[in-house]
Amino acid sequence: MGDLPYEEFWLLLLNRANRVIKKVKISEGGISGTVVDPKKIFQICLEQHATSVILGHNHPSSTITPNEADNKITKKIKDCGLLLDMAVLDHIIVGDDRFYSFADEGAL
Repeated sequence: MGDLPYEEFWLLLLNRANRVIKKVKISEGGISGTVVDPKKIFQICLEQHATSVILGHNHPSSTITPNEADNKITKKIKDCGLLLDMAVLDHIIVGDDRFYSFADEGAL
C-alpha cells in the first residue's frame, strides 16, 4: 500500500483470539483522500463475526503523520465500535517504508 499513487482504506477483521479472519478493502480514492463509512465497516465486521478490527490506510504523499480527517474518522469508528462491543485495536497509516500506529502513539 505504501507505494500506491492513490489512497486505499483497509480492514483486518479479527476473532476473539486476535487472529485475522479476513482482510477487506473498504475504499479506494484519489491522491488526497478516500471515503470511509463507519456503517459499511461495521456491517462487514458483523457479517464476518469479527470481535475486533484494525484499520489501515496509506498516504500517497508518504507523510505518515495523521491529519485532522484521520483523527476524526478514527475517533468516530472507535466510538461506534464501543456501542457494538467491538474493539478498534489500531489504525495504521502507511507511507513508503514507514508507518504510524495510533495505538503505539497512544492516540487511540
